[in-house]
Formats: sequence, structure tokens, C-alpha cells
Amino acid sequence: MASGLEIEGAGLLLPTHGILISSLSEKRTMDIRLLHHVSLPVHDLEVSRRFYREIIGLNEIVRPNFPFGGAWFRLGAKQELHLIVAADIPDAEATYRDGKGINSEDIHLALRVASYRRVVEFLGSKGYTQDGDSQSKMRMKLNPHSITGYPQIYILDPDRHMIEINADALD
Repeated sequence: MASGLEIEGAGLLLPTHGILISSLSEKRTMDIRLLHHVSLPVHDLEVSRRFYREIIGLNEIVRPNFPFGGAWFRLGAKQELHLIVAADIPDAEATYRDGKGINSEDIHLALRVASYRRVVEFLGSKGYTQDGDSQSKMRMKLNPHSITGYPQIYILDPDRHMIEINADALD
């Protein structure tokens, strides 16, 4: 049972440790099953494809033959990551984080992993460091004792999209 401060009449429970933010009302407008996919615009599809395969470890899946470049990856059991070459789409106004470094308060996607320690070691073996220029695409920001209750790593993909990698516990 979740504990916290109940907001009467609003169906809300303010969590004491992130347990429950809100309860479902009797009159739901949507019956959401899962977050199906996240789409990210990319400048160079092959560079991004290699990053998501070799660094993040995703498996590429079949993508419909859209009239623009892109790639799809399996992310977990049922989720997907869609990369889109926005330059192939007339009048596209893709959103990039050009010129930005790691900022955990900015837009990002988060991935849960089995071992925080193994990911830190793996990223280090691929050239990621905690030191150096804050704008570097090879920088990793470690937050092993996050206020969230789970350890976090932040990195950038080739287009500077921010990725949080977290684990259930510090190992």
C-alpha cells in the first residue's frame, strides 16, 4: 500500500518516496497500456544507428518503407526507438539539442539496466569519461546516490539527445 499525503477529492497521493503520484479515476478517457515508442531526429543515420547498436545495445527491427530515412530499434519487451532523418522530410522542423551538454533537467529518455557498475565500466572502455569538457559527446555524468533512490548515468547520443541510464540499485 502506498503511503503519503492524500489530496482529498483529487484522487492524488503525494508520495513519500515516489511510490504513487496519482490513482486512476473511474472515468478514464484512455486505457494506456504502455509507452510504445520514442522518436528522435538524427542528422547522420549511420552514425546514430551504430551508436544505438554498439553503445546502447539495441537490436534493429524492420521499419516500414517510409519516404524518408530512419531506423527502428527494439527497446525492452514491447517498446521501440524510432530514428528519423528529418532532413529527408520537406518543411520538417526537427528539434535538436545542438550545442548543449548534459543537463539532467532537460529533455531525455531513460533506460533501466541490470547493473550500474557494469555500464559505467563498459562506457569507460568505449572512451567515455567523467572529466573534461562539459560539451563533449564522450562525457558521462554519474549520479550514483541520486535523490530519486536509484543510481543514474547521463550520456549524449551523436545528435546530443540526452540518455539517462539507471539501475534499481547501486552495485
